[in-house]
Amino acid sequence: MERWLCPSGGAWLLVAARALLQLLRADLRLDRPLLAALVLLATLDWLCQRLLPPLAALAVVAAAGWIALSCLARQPRLPVATRAVLITGCDSGFGKEAAKKLDAMGFTVLATVLDLDGPGALELRACCSPHLKLLQMDLTKPADISHALEFTKAHTTSTGLWGLVNNAGVNDVVADAELSPVATFRSCMEVNFFGTLQLTKGLLPLLRHSSGRIVTVGSPAGDMPYPCLAAYGTSKAAILLLMDVFDCELLPWGVKVSVIQPGCFKTGESVQNVSHWERRKHLLLANLPQELLQAYGEDYVEHSHRQFLHSLSLALPDLNPVVDAIIDALLAAQPRRRYYPGRGLGLMYFIHHYLPEGLRRRFLQTFFISPCLPRALWPGQPSRTPTQDAVQDPDPNLGPSPMEAQ
Repeated sequence: MERWLCPSGGAWLLVAARALLQLLRADLRLDRPLLAALVLLATLDWLCQRLLPPLAALAVVAAAGWIALSCLARQPRLPVATRAVLITGCDSGFGKEAAKKLDAMGFTVLATVLDLDGPGALELRACCSPHLKLLQMDLTKPADISHALEFTKAHTTSTGLWGLVNNAGVNDVVADAELSPVATFRSCMEVNFFGTLQLTKGLLPLLRHSSGRIVTVGSPAGDMPYPCLAAYGTSKAAILLLMDVFDCELLPWGVKVSVIQPGCFKTGESVQNVSHWERRKHLLLANLPQELLQAYGEDYVEHSHRQFLHSLSLALPDLNPVVDAIIDALLAAQPRRRYYPGRGLGLMYFIHHYLPEGLRRRFLQTFFISPCLPRALWPGQPSRTPTQDAVQDPDPNLGPSPMEAQ
């Protein structure tokens, strides 16, 4: 009995061999999560051997190892076969890379772009197979969406539509909510919510027929109050909730809905182009009401702008984690409802869900943008009355530049 409770070297070898066999059978990749899990299991084993009876220690370590391997093992994937998928926003970034990868895997890809003669469209034509079809679509134009619906039906009569990847999105103003024109909120909602809603609803008959997949690229800014991303974040929050509703309502039809919440990646020219953001900043300052400009000061806007550009300089150039998440959401037998590709997102969401509000706010400001003190609040400045601060909205004509694909 004692020999069974405290396994000998031979018994431990048998246990290790069985564990290795399970590891080989599992679809695991030797990457950071797996290495971290192995280190934690080794630490847990060391602690259990010193704090628990042998049998209890063995049970705890075995259960923890089984749970870890189950979480890390990739779900079995469905065959590509003749599946067709529509991807929006393929001019650059996630959409373009996903279109290339899915085409190489054998999907029939319908890729929407803003400009059929743009660099992204030309690259897709040059490197992809004839099975990839390009379509011009602007999500702010109902006629374009209607044409895309007819185009999709015509090109999926024999295969059906397996997946919709809602990737297109826009953000053109980085400023406090009070400094952001209401027109910017509307333009973000038009692309990131209303256009996506209209396209998704129009394709639901095809997706219900195939019991297919809806994959939407969201943003952590839709879950957390990122500084200076009010217009973008509220539109992403709206689409996240809509996808959760679709997930519940389409469950009887077998349609599975996933949302990708990526970290900061270099997704396109607008993200990497400093002059683009310089122009947006100057346009914002030029159209701010004088009262708001006096209250906040130009230095306040410049400070936020510099911090935003610094955060962009830290963006990850490798888009594969997001593309891999999109592919898994399309082909996994049991896809996740949420994917979080990117550096530091686990820590960010842990802080957001479990730490006090003050620490959450401080972390976001440190991680992204930490605004300086508005000029009206500087020491020695005359106090302002509510009447003086009740100013009009920034120029409603300050709209966005043309929509950029994510």
